[in-house]
Amino acid sequence: MQNFISIPTIESGLYMFGGHRHTVNGGWSFFEQSHQVIELMIVTKGHQLTEIKDSRVVDLGPGDAILIAPGTLHTNRNADNHKKMTYMCLHFDFEDVELRSKIIGLLANKLIPAQSKLAHLSEKMLNDIVDICKDKVHRNDFEVQVDIEIILLQYLKQLSILVQKIKGHNLPFTDKEAKVGRDISVMIEDWVNNDDMNSSFTFSDICSNLHISSGYGHRVFKKVYGITPLRFIDKEKYRKAQRLLEYSGNSIEEIAYMTGAANISIFSKQFKKWSGYSPSEYRKQILHKRTVYSKNQTGYFE
Repeated sequence: MQNFISIPTIESGLYMFGGHRHTVNGGWSFFEQSHQVIELMIVTKGHQLTEIKDSRVVDLGPGDAILIAPGTLHTNRNADNHKKMTYMCLHFDFEDVELRSKIIGLLANKLIPAQSKLAHLSEKMLNDIVDICKDKVHRNDFEVQVDIEIILLQYLKQLSILVQKIKGHNLPFTDKEAKVGRDISVMIEDWVNNDDMNSSFTFSDICSNLHISSGYGHRVFKKVYGITPLRFIDKEKYRKAQRLLEYSGNSIEEIAYMTGAANISIFSKQFKKWSGYSPSEYRKQILHKRTVYSKNQTGYFE
């Protein structure tokens, strides 16, 4: 019998937005767009044409799905000028960079046929979330949001199992490039979260430490992970700022310094761009959520 069993640190960073089911009229189209997250679309009735810029047009019929890679310019339109079409979509992101790169490299920007296991899993996941969200009164309740997160996490688990079963080396990057991308991401995470490091480091500093050029590092990282290294650094700094605002007693000025901002004004502007809240508004919101009330309306917990 083991005397000590370690429980891993888990920080999923699950994020989703813009999810919906929609029935549109004949001739419907949506302007060219791109996102810094993965977008899942499924057609349940009719036909949709998804045009990937500088690539091809993907024709999605009932039950067909597509996973659109981050940063991909694309347009969607109803293939029929007269008949209605129904589709479901969800934009999502998560912290596991290895699974993210495999989804982008192996599955993204191509037709996922209705008869495939992935299409079935994707449609079930979105239907389950849509069913939960039909209750407009409670869909923003904590318990409901946890249920939605569980459904998406279970879907990501199944995605991970599926990509591991894909045979052949179909990834758009070599094993060497995958290692370089991983080395860059690990060093960024370490440097952002190590308070002994100079928090105002640049991507050139990372590449210099890995003995590669900035241009090569940028190209490889974007190829492997689908986002630029600068956006990845920003994301890691935002997560650190969130944690410090939520759990530390540091002042906002100290947190600005710890995340590499030149001054508190720049940090406040950047944090509002990230979250939609100023640092002080965000901290007040978190403190309010942690307030609990007893019979005499008092009480607080961390």
